Amino acid sequence: MRILLALGGNAMTSPSGDARPEDQIDAAMRAMEAVADLVAEGVDVVITHGNGPQVGNLLVKNELAAHVVPPVPLDWCGAQTQATLGNILMDALDTALARRGVARPTAALVTRTLVGPDDPAFARPSKPIGRYLGADEARRMVDHGETWEDRGERGWRRVVASPEPLKVLDAPAITTLVGAGFVVIANGGGGIPTVRRADGSLAGVEAVIDKDLGAAVLAHGIEVDLLVIATDVPHAVLGFGTPDARDIGQVDVAEMRSYAAAGHFAGGSMGPKVEAVCRFVEESGRTGVITDLDSIRAAVAGTTGTRVHPA
Repeated sequence: MRILLALGGNAMTSPSGDARPEDQIDAAMRAMEAVADLVAEGVDVVITHGNGPQVGNLLVKNELAAHVVPPVPLDWCGAQTQATLGNILMDALDTALARRGVARPTAALVTRTLVGPDDPAFARPSKPIGRYLGADEARRMVDHGETWEDRGERGWRRVVASPEPLKVLDAPAITTLVGAGFVVIANGGGGIPTVRRADGSLAGVEAVIDKDLGAAVLAHGIEVDLLVIATDVPHAVLGFGTPDARDIGQVDVAEMRSYAAAGHFAGGSMGPKVEAVCRFVEESGRTGVITDLDSIRAAVAGTTGTRVHPA
């Protein structure tokens, strides 16, 4: 079996959300214990991950140093965090595999995701990223070509485009590495947003890709048998926060779509995960699962989690 495991941003920080280097290393060690168990059982695993807190840290450095050096563009931030987190995850997974006496090589791949240069999101940047700043600090960043919005009492916040992911450009390299026996870490943060110019050349762009939607595109592109989106709850929930709340277990994609249309899943949290799983199931005819890290082995075995299957 080949699976794609998509780790949420919470899997790469401390339980309190801290993203100090030591917090990220500790979080990676915890996450890779579950992955090592799967690998030891003979499962081919590809790992993707969020990078929001890590990109946020780089943006703070951009802001503090803007009067000295030009800010680093977002596609560079994505590449840097993919490489850093890939290194941390490889070290953690190698350690966990060694404890189990399992000899499997690991690789981290800096990965680009194709987006359309005419995607409507570029005309209407709306995805908030980074911290709030005062008007004077925000104006300095606007002078560097960034888009910032006044959010009232909290201050100004940067907004960027979040275009639709179309294709993971480096999927063939991932497939080759998996075929050679590697556990691969790739497409972090949904991939580095990249456009193809009229002359056929490629270029990174100032945008962010939803990591869950990026995972769905990657999962289809490398033909995994199962997409597992790991979050901080074991199931998606209907009526979350109400007395009638109930976990969703086995469900077909049409029914899951109807729950989403009825507004059961928040746009900033569970909504993108449900959308990603539904897209993967519809495009591949295979199964997608939403669960938490502690339940991954059981979810792969088919005994827990929200399992979305073809209609």
